[in-house]
Amino acid sequence: MTPSRPSDGRALPTRELESHHGHPTRLIAGIDEVGLAPLAGPVVACAIIMPPGEPIAGVRDSKALSRLQRERLDPIIRNAAIAYGIGAASSREVERLNPRAASHLAMSRALTTLQRRYHLSVDFTLVDGSPARELESLIGPHETVIKGDVSVYPIACASIVAKVLRDQLMARLDRRYPGYDWESNVGYPAPLHLAALIGLGITPHHRRTYAPVAAVISAARNAASRS
Repeated sequence: MTPSRPSDGRALPTRELESHHGHPTRLIAGIDEVGLAPLAGPVVACAIIMPPGEPIAGVRDSKALSRLQRERLDPIIRNAAIAYGIGAASSREVERLNPRAASHLAMSRALTTLQRRYHLSVDFTLVDGSPARELESLIGPHETVIKGDVSVYPIACASIVAKVLRDQLMARLDRRYPGYDWESNVGYPAPLHLAALIGLGITPHHRRTYAPVAAVISAARNAASRS
């Protein structure tokens, strides 16, 4: 599969894998998740089925787009989609399961939401990421694609929708927990966020198994034990 390239030289995602698996005769969904690396907030996944035809102009891996570009494309993608669903895994589930397993749970929930919302059954799923044994039981027939958000069109669409929604969720949490600058850093370990962890402590939305958060918890316990 050879991605096409726009004028800026970056690869654009293609529809070759969808066609290979029978789209549009068969319903082929793309799934991606966002939010594995942040110290706070949920992992959010999107499952989406795009109609046949030319890709929406500008769609590519969400990380290659600015926030304004993603926010412009998000409603265009959702309005054009045959079907889409959102799923999430909470920060507590990330702690309990581990980040990768939590991301798979979010993906499964996104696909389940899509199928229930639109009363349809997806035939095959293209998933961003590396192979994982549990995916077969969670989402059924699928193919994993490393850097699929770069090379596979419906995965790129899913990456944009998931990223925009998660950013919006973190902006709302920022208003509830001011000082961590989540509206800007969306939970990643940016300097202001790390400083706030030390100065303000952790919130219910922080992932306590992640090293910077665990270090703050440990320091607080040590200080309490000495007092």
